[in-house]
Formats: sequence, C-alpha cells, structure tokens
Amino acid sequence: MTPDPSNRSNGSPPTLREIADQAGVHISTASRVLRQPEPADGWSDSALRVRQVAEELGYQPNLWAASLRTRKTTTIGVVMPRLTDVVVATMFQGIEEAATAAGYSVLLSSPPDDLDAQRKAVEFLVSRQVDGLMLSSIHLPGTDFVDSLPLRSLPILLLNRHIDSATSSPNRGLPFVSGDDRLGGYLAGKHLLDCGYRDLGVIAGPDHASTSRERVAGFRDALTEAGLALPPNRIVASEFEVQGGVDAAATLLGGDSRPDAVFTVSDTIAIGVLGVARDLGLSIPDDLALVGYNDIPVVSQLPVPLTTVRSPARKIGATGLEHLLALISGKNVESVKLPVELIVRASTRKPASRKL
Repeated sequence: MTPDPSNRSNGSPPTLREIADQAGVHISTASRVLRQPEPADGWSDSALRVRQVAEELGYQPNLWAASLRTRKTTTIGVVMPRLTDVVVATMFQGIEEAATAAGYSVLLSSPPDDLDAQRKAVEFLVSRQVDGLMLSSIHLPGTDFVDSLPLRSLPILLLNRHIDSATSSPNRGLPFVSGDDRLGGYLAGKHLLDCGYRDLGVIAGPDHASTSRERVAGFRDALTEAGLALPPNRIVASEFEVQGGVDAAATLLGGDSRPDAVFTVSDTIAIGVLGVARDLGLSIPDDLALVGYNDIPVVSQLPVPLTTVRSPARKIGATGLEHLLALISGKNVESVKLPVELIVRASTRKPASRKL
C-alpha cells in the first residue's frame, strides 16, 4: 500500500517507527537499512520496501544523532587561504568532489595567509568536531606552528605545501600531498638551457612557502648540472599574485643589465612580468623568454601563450582528501608528490628561431 503522508502530524518529519510500520518490518531493520550502503548482493525485498516508504514520506536521516552515536560527523575541515587564486580554488574543487563521493561534507575556512589567522581558523574547525583537518598553506619551517595547534589526536594532512623535513620536531613525518615542485623547477631550468639561454633569472615567490623553495631548488639543480650558477642579483623574492610579479620584474628587468630568460614560480607572477616587459618595450620571447608554473587556463590564451609547468591541482585536492580519510580510518599514509609536466608554448623558442 502506498504511504499516505496525510496520516502523519502536519509538518512533522517521518519517524523510523512510521517507516517500519508502513513497510511491515521491525524498527531495528528500518534503522539498519537507512544508515548502511547498499550490500554487494543488492537490497532484499524488505529493504527495498523500507527505502521506498522512506523516500515517499520524505525521510531525512538525523546526522547529528548519528554523530553522537558514532562520534563521527562525516565532516572534513579545510584551511585554505588565497581561495581567489585559481590554482587554490581548483584544488578545493578536487577536495569537495572526492569528499562528496565518499559521503563527507567539507567545512572550509579561507583566512588571510598569515599564521595567526590560520591558527584561529584551525581552532574554529576543531570546535566544530570535524573528523580530520587539511591545511594548504603551511609556512616554513611549520613544525612549531603545528605543535601549537589544539589538535589532540585529530588526523591532519598538509596539502600543496609541507613542513621543513630537516626539523627534529615530533611532527617531522606529518604527511602531505603536493605536486613534484622540485622536478617542475628542474624541467623549467633545463628547458631554458636547452633553448640556448644562459643568463637566467628567477622570480622566487615567498620564502615561507615550500612550493617556492622547491621550485627554485629544482631550477638550480638544472643549472648546476650544466655547470652554471645562479647569481644573487638574478633571483628576486615576491608574492604569488600578479602585483608580486610586477614588483619583482621591475627590479629584475629595470636595471642596466637584465637576464635573457626568466622563470617564475607561478603563472600569476609571470603575468605581472609580461606587463612590465611590455612597458619596457621588450618582445617575448625575442628579447626575454619566460616560463611560468601551474598552467592556469588563461596562460594558453595570452597574446604570447606562456610556456609553463603543469601541476595537477584538482588531483592534488582529491588525493589529499583520500589520504586524510585513510588517516581517519586509522591507516598510515605516505607523503605523495604527484607528477608535473612541462608545457612548451610561444614564450620560449629554440636557438634557431631566436635573434642571436
């Protein structure tokens, strides 16, 4: 018989007792059917009846009551500054998609990228009884900051950045998921060298970010392999945003001597460099070659499409969520550096195409 919602109190949600009675099963059976995933061999006839009645009555499970019973909220906390950055936003998409597929919700806090603001965000999320925590913008060295957080035994995973591996802190092994930033920097440096450029410059991003340090270290690896050094006057720190690229490029390109090629540790920095190069009357790549990092969608559509290192932002987010769920379930996980690849476009050229 089809359930008649009008038999229930007006406006009140259906109860498990009502569902069980109308489906002709014990209340414990209704409860079990409505809280478990579909068995490998499919639902039984009585279970299908329960689920049909629940759907027709508009039943919604009481997640708060379930969390009190299991001490799990099926909620993940994420602290992710700079959410306006397309790379960070894409990582979050990966997190949310993977969380939804796993039956989890995501509680996001996007504070300013400074330690006090991040600490307050962590404290807020911990107070909301999240099952695990993900931090995307840890500042090096990072260990004192993590040790100071009120985490107790809460599982935590670092995303995109990591703490200083040389530390002796108990959190030395804190797992992370990132792109292979050192390899990415190496690919950028080797490409410029293979193109015949020898006077190279770097806009290095902020020193507190492991992403910045590793990309620059990889770039240096390529130069060292070729028997070259990176002079101090050819490396400039910056912020990650476009204005950071503008400010750093004014320093790097504005003097009497400028490099003939520049590697930037983000595409947004590279966009700022392009603006400065234009204002100085420099042609890309004839007067200045340029390599960015991340391969955000806009850089392939620039007037001079940008050579860059593609980092798998969405996969970083999804993999991070999977690893955090493994931690929550009591498993050990290893840190992961996902593959990156060089994408060659018109902002760099082979020697035969260059003005020598």
